[in-house]
Amino acid sequence: MSRTVEDLAHRWLKRPPAALNPHEHRVLQSSMERRPISRNIGQDYGANQTFGERLADAVARFGGSWRFIVGFAAFLVLWIGGNAWLLGREAFDPYPFIFLNLMLSMLAAIQAPVIMMSQNRQAQRDRLDAAHDYEVNLKAEIEIMALHEKLDELRHSELLTMRDDIARIAARLDEIARAVPKGEGQG
Repeated sequence: MSRTVEDLAHRWLKRPPAALNPHEHRVLQSSMERRPISRNIGQDYGANQTFGERLADAVARFGGSWRFIVGFAAFLVLWIGGNAWLLGREAFDPYPFIFLNLMLSMLAAIQAPVIMMSQNRQAQRDRLDAAHDYEVNLKAEIEIMALHEKLDELRHSELLTMRDDIARIAARLDEIARAVPKGEGQG
């Protein structure tokens, strides 16, 4: 049985091939070729990242961790303690810690866009995951419909066979009834 994407599009999606989006076309093609459509999106996506993208993801991972928060809190305590208590009048950055405020502002100014870049890439990856999930779900739905159709065809074939068997049995019973004389069966 030779099938084409056009046949499958009309049969399963009730649309002409020109109305299919690329995901639907890919699903029908894989269904026609009887090959799986699922793949590891994370592996494909990670292989194409640049050094800067990997660095931004690492900064976002570290900057959003308890390790960073605890480490940074310890740094702030040491800075404030060292400048307020230990160094006294010869403090490098005396109260109100203007240099510390400048460093914190610069860190926030750099860290925020880096984290946003990482979040944008994560959103893009989520969109790819969603598209892939759609393809896998559509293919599963098409395969289930195909199985239902095959089962219906088998049931129909069995019903036709049963009908023919019943017709043969009925014809045989008629032959037997005609062969038996009329008064013989009554007692």
